[in-house]
Amino acid sequence: MKLYLDLCVYNRPFDYQRHEKIALETSAFMYVLEMIEKGAYSLIVSEALIYENNKNPDEIRKARVASYFQLAKEIIKIGDSEIERASYLKSFGFTDIDALHIALAEKSGADYFVTCDADIIKLYKRHRNFVKINVVGLTEFIGREVK
Repeated sequence: MKLYLDLCVYNRPFDYQRHEKIALETSAFMYVLEMIEKGAYSLIVSEALIYENNKNPDEIRKARVASYFQLAKEIIKIGDSEIERASYLKSFGFTDIDALHIALAEKSGADYFVTCDADIIKLYKRHRNFVKINVVGLTEFIGREVK
């Protein structure tokens, strides 16, 4: 199974862990990483993820997230068609970077675009007929996969 993880997923372990939801999502992310390392999931990374991560002023966090990217089987490049697709997705309310991530996840053929961003999930649920990839929350993804 191919996964494209939103940058917020990679950054979840660095967030304040006293909130139950954040701690649960951190555990879920660690589980996903373990499954990637075991070969059960295939990680997809994009130039947009690398670009967005490189903008992080926290050098330790940036380096750790970049180390997760090393687990990827594939790096998706940004082309004109992805920029055009992202522009279309923005018309539904997705931010520039979120629309680009979704467009790149679609291009990659990933089975899921996994995020911790509730706004992305809400927009996806409202406009799912126009999005060509399954968008799920991190804990929802784990709930689907772990039986």
